[in-house]
Amino acid sequence: MFVRKRVSDTFYKDQNGLSLVSTLWILTILSILAAQLLYSIHIEQRTQRNFLDRAKYHYAARAGFEWTLAVMRTDQTPFDSLGESWAEPIQGQVDDGVQVGNFLNYQVTITDEASKVNINTADVGLISNLLAQVGASPDEPLIQELANSIVAGQPYRTVRDLARVEGMTSEILYGTQQMAAFTQGVTAPQSTSTSTVGGPPTAAAGTGSLQATTTETQPGLVDLATIYSLDASTDPNGASLVNVNTADAEQLTQIETQSSQGGGQSVFSQAEAESLIQQREFDRFAALIDVKAVSDELFNNIQNQITTEDSGGNEDDGETNNSQGNGPPRQGGGQGPQQGEGGQVNINTADVETLQSLQGIDEGIAQRIVEHRDSQGLFQNIDAVKDVTMLTRQEFIGIVDKITLKDGDTRSGLININTASAEILALLPGMDPQKAQAIVERREQDPPDDAPVQNYTEEEIAGNPFTNISQLSEMEEIDFETFREVVDWITYRSHGYRIEANGTDAAGKVISTCVGIIDRTGDQVVVQYWRQD
Repeated sequence: MFVRKRVSDTFYKDQNGLSLVSTLWILTILSILAAQLLYSIHIEQRTQRNFLDRAKYHYAARAGFEWTLAVMRTDQTPFDSLGESWAEPIQGQVDDGVQVGNFLNYQVTITDEASKVNINTADVGLISNLLAQVGASPDEPLIQELANSIVAGQPYRTVRDLARVEGMTSEILYGTQQMAAFTQGVTAPQSTSTSTVGGPPTAAAGTGSLQATTTETQPGLVDLATIYSLDASTDPNGASLVNVNTADAEQLTQIETQSSQGGGQSVFSQAEAESLIQQREFDRFAALIDVKAVSDELFNNIQNQITTEDSGGNEDDGETNNSQGNGPPRQGGGQGPQQGEGGQVNINTADVETLQSLQGIDEGIAQRIVEHRDSQGLFQNIDAVKDVTMLTRQEFIGIVDKITLKDGDTRSGLININTASAEILALLPGMDPQKAQAIVERREQDPPDDAPVQNYTEEEIAGNPFTNISQLSEMEEIDFETFREVVDWITYRSHGYRIEANGTDAAGKVISTCVGIIDRTGDQVVVQYWRQD
């Protein structure tokens, strides 16, 4: 009986132990499940909170973008420069909309797309210079092939489409950032030196043993290139530009020089306009300075009516008199017989009125012939009359703001000399780093008292921006040869901008970003490109 009771007690004890263990396992499992449930709830709440925050800051960024659009709509100055208010970063706040009394911050930066090189309009020379700017050696044959391939692949939808061009590398397209670290000593404060292109590194040195990290950065094509640079096809006064490749004679005769270059003066006479029409299909402005006052067609019409000999046949007398130091004889007209044998007009002696008697010659061309003869000497033969040019340098400078070579309401690919960096300006034809830096210094200096810059807006404009292209020729560093080379590539304003709006938290961390490219050439601002993160 005693034995049976002892066995029974042992059995019950074992059974109680198993129950305790089972209970503990159940409690453990329930605790894990509860913890997982609480964690899931926490994650879900945090996800919802993050989603709500991102949504709120997204709309804060959108608010900043829309506010910036309103700012750009009110910008009515006929030029665009870094001294205007739009060029400064914009900061603002909007109501939370969810939490009463809370405000959301946004920051906006505006970039002029005309401060970059347009890869859809650049030629091989400019692309080669751009590749050199991002670190490629311009002397390498492969780089020249790459430049040719880039031009052959035009147009591009985005700058990143250049990745598909044969020979393109990630370093050229996106830039490089090389880290070189060296350590001396066991423990020491860290000194960081950052070097940028065109400048020496700056360092913050610590005390004791030296441990330093050097960072060298090289910009890529994505930083310096664009496809969105855009300008309106209007002159500084808002009037449509005259396309000298398609305009009729009447339109050409209405072209006047820019006000800063003796404005109000007509450049082309009727006969000059007709002569220009016979010679056109110009691909660059520089070709205009070489246009002849007497076209081949006009010369064929008058060649039997002109001569370089007077009726006495003593053409050599003119050269003899000239060599005696008395100046060119018979120049300017009226200094000898103006008629040759057979009633021909002597272009070496005829005055303006006599020259106008020739078919197709009016006062404008006649005056050009006389001025050429006065400055260059007598014509050696009648073919030499075709050397008379139609435009003076001053007239060329005076009309570049009034003309274009292509039809259309807009012009793509022009570099804004008011916003482009010296590095970009130096890439342009005829330019070098010294001339580029001179342009930057000119636009940043204080304007003269009689400058009309402040007359365009009530807002204060910093610096002395260019208000037309012809002003560039007034700089001592920019000679005429440089001006005629670079004038095809530059403007003083822009209508294409990149707007980046960020919604930021109280600590300044960017939560959401909106990026848009706008076109404001028309009456309405158009968003050409949109991306949100």
